[in-house]
Amino acid sequence: MSEKTSDADELDEIRRQKRESLESNIENGSEAESSDGSPSEPVHVNGGDELNSLVADAGVVLVDFYADWCGPCKMLEPTVQTLAETTDATVAKVDIDQNQPLASQYQVRGVPTLLLFSDGEPVEQVVGVRDEQTLRGLVEQYT
Repeated sequence: MSEKTSDADELDEIRRQKRESLESNIENGSEAESSDGSPSEPVHVNGGDELNSLVADAGVVLVDFYADWCGPCKMLEPTVQTLAETTDATVAKVDIDQNQPLASQYQVRGVPTLLLFSDGEPVEQVVGVRDEQTLRGLVEQYT
């Protein structure tokens, strides 16, 4: 087995375990949420149906299209985490390598790309790394 395949298998296993953990927390009512009910951790989305459901259920959703191999995406990760913890928006993460049709649907040409939804509609798109204050201001325009 090649190292690339082994790494991919390992990532798939980590994602599976994380998804099971989140699902278990949701079933037990112990999902970490902010005071307004939005998750205080980024929600990992796999596929268009999951994203559509999330966008339909939450008022404001900030979606981070990223890739594991992307240096700027890793630089942006702490900012995305902080926004999930400290804003009323739901923050979602979409791995473009695992969700190529979804990335294509939203015309993601480079990563990181942040897409902001309000009331079910995409309202803003930001490509590249931005500082926390800029992104917070963008989110707060719609919350």
